[in-house]
Amino acid sequence: MKGVSFLTDETHHKRYVQLDLEEVAQINDNELEDLMDVIIAEARKNDEKISLEELGKQLKAEGLL
Repeated sequence: MKGVSFLTDETHHKRYVQLDLEEVAQINDNELEDLMDVIIAEARKNDEKISLEELGKQLKAEGLL
């Protein structure tokens, strides 16, 4: 995507995203939403994972479901 650059560390792993705000401001809302989804997913890829069933149990225990 134009205006988006990934910066890597010395081992060539992607570490940072650099956005050209002038370029990003010109993309449509759907593309911007997709970009943000990818950034969030990448940031959370090592988070603890739980099953949908476990999530339901937690939400019920908290009175949210």
